[in-house]
Amino acid sequence: MLDERELAEMEKELAHYENKKAGCIGALKAVQKLRGWISDECLKDIAQHLGMTPDELDNVATFYSSIFRRPVGRHVIFICDSVSCYVVGYRELLRHLSYRLQIKPGQTTADGRFTLLPAACLGVCEKAPAVMIDEDVHGGLEPPEKVDEILERYK
Repeated sequence: MLDERELAEMEKELAHYENKKAGCIGALKAVQKLRGWISDECLKDIAQHLGMTPDELDNVATFYSSIFRRPVGRHVIFICDSVSCYVVGYRELLRHLSYRLQIKPGQTTADGRFTLLPAACLGVCEKAPAVMIDEDVHGGLEPPEKVDEILERYK
């Protein structure tokens, strides 16, 4: 069940749209910001509020990699695996992150601090290889050890 704060945040997002369905991504993100992820029960409540079926909303939610349909760490690391990043160090950066965090893509660290996910493109090809942690983009991570200092900023 959505609480008053979640409903208020969702309504703030929906105010930008003439049609509630058009604001479904914003509604999902608003609730996710407060909960960390969108559970099945939460998705059903949001869908009902928007006048959508749960399947319709789930199709939207699962299309976007920034909508989390399962629990994630406090910080989500998207590692860019586009052609540009791949050519200039993606494999080494992924290897380093996996070793440092002791996880593979799609997993969360044992302490719940980080989740590592692939990203098709972060849009910063000129700074390849790159990661996005939460909403912060970090590029030029060659050699891959450059990411170590950056990870320390996220507690």
